[in-house]
Amino acid sequence: MKFLHTADWQIGMKAQSVGKAGERVREERLAACRRAVEAAKANRVDLVLVAGDVFENNGIERVLVQKVADIMAEFGVPVYIIPGNHDPLMPGSVWEHPAWKSSRNLYLLLEEAPLNRDGFVLYPCPVREKNSDRNPTAWIPAERGEIIRIGLAHGTVEGIHQEEPDYPIPRDAARRAGLDYLALGHWHSYTPYPQGGDCLMAYSGTHEATKFGERDSGNVLIVDIPNPGALPKIIPVRTGALNWIKMEEELRAGGDPGRLRKRIESLDEPAKTLLDVNIGGFLIAEERSEIDHIEQILCSRFISGHLDTSRLRPSPEDDNWVNNLPLGVIRETARRLQELIRAEGESAEVAARALMELYAINKGVPQ
Repeated sequence: MKFLHTADWQIGMKAQSVGKAGERVREERLAACRRAVEAAKANRVDLVLVAGDVFENNGIERVLVQKVADIMAEFGVPVYIIPGNHDPLMPGSVWEHPAWKSSRNLYLLLEEAPLNRDGFVLYPCPVREKNSDRNPTAWIPAERGEIIRIGLAHGTVEGIHQEEPDYPIPRDAARRAGLDYLALGHWHSYTPYPQGGDCLMAYSGTHEATKFGERDSGNVLIVDIPNPGALPKIIPVRTGALNWIKMEEELRAGGDPGRLRKRIESLDEPAKTLLDVNIGGFLIAEERSEIDHIEQILCSRFISGHLDTSRLRPSPEDDNWVNNLPLGVIRETARRLQELIRAEGESAEVAARALMELYAINKGVPQ
């Protein structure tokens, strides 16, 4: 049998951290759902498994629930779904919407009970609350059978540190239960868990990245199991369209700001990219305008562009931060700020920011 494994669509997320670009991010999450449908059809899968967190929470607009159900119906094959910790099964949840019953190929699995189908048995592990210290796969009977056995769960595989109980799942859960495959949801990066060279369980990751720093997200998995007991063949298929890029840069020499600007200008697909640039190190006065040019490029070319210069300092060896300013109180103020920076006391950081702002104002640089 061949199936598509996906999870963590997080439909309805606000993406407030990227401001006005949040609307584009939300649109792409639905577009990625349709790309998942295309991937399923292109690979001629027999069914689809959705391992929780289809929605960001249970309070989203109900028209959006209908829209997602309509997209899932387009898979054209049976789609098996469990609630996750973002959209747990509880009174008033998204799972009470009539759309789930009106589509013939959508199967909402709300009980911990084996689901026997022609050629395989599915063991769903639906989530009923936000947090729990209970292993959601513990109920699955440890046995081997004559048909393919698949688990569908949402939680945290042991070894991933969490502050609160987060549905712990043993790293050998699939082997322990005699499963041919355990489809996991909850974490947003594609992560296979090999045991003794065999990989019987994996996170598909989210189908479209949700934030900066997610490693290898934006995929669905095509899983092929030729017969009971055979190792599954797991193939990630790209469905994400947006690029979330974070740059951490340290300026150490003259010309570094210009080189950074050229790197940013050379990035592919700026119209599909959210870029977060954090600059530290030391800046010489004559290159102050390069920083502003970088900020203008970020704001004009990318879906979202953010520049953080809070770690950037005026070079203590460059007296032009003072000498380029008008004589009188302005230059004297700049000189005192430079002395505080060189002293490296508690006031150095504030003084550095103040000197750069004073310089920008007096050199006619937009703030």
